[in-house]
Amino acid sequence: QVQLMESGGGSVQAGGSLRLSCAAFGDISGDYCMAWFRQAPGKEREGVAGIGIGDGITYYVDSVKGRFTVSQDNAKNTLYLQMNSLKPEDTAMYYCALRYGRCSLAPVRLWATTVHVWGQGTQVTVSS
Repeated sequence: QVQLMESGGGSVQAGGSLRLSCAAFGDISGDYCMAWFRQAPGKEREGVAGIGIGDGITYYVDSVKGRFTVSQDNAKNTLYLQMNSLKPEDTAMYYCALRYGRCSLAPVRLWATTVHVWGQGTQVTVSS
């Protein structure tokens, strides 16, 4: 069973940056997709960014394009999310997730129902 562990969350002022990391433990092989989700209080969990581990194609929700960058380090089985120009509306619990097989063809914000493994989350708070 694969396990995911996020780190790197914290509090930052608007305009600042944070880098989230997600370490994957367990038997991971073949083609799979990894993604970052976020959930603010009272809101549904939404996909933010994803990457196909086999093909390297990246996916972003419109609200983070140009500000967030998702990347992978296959040697370390680690996924990253570099978040720049943070805004108060980015405040949420951020979750790492894995889907066996290729990334869904649906918009990334709708990927939550396609996930097979979730991390426990890391809090990101952006103050104005």
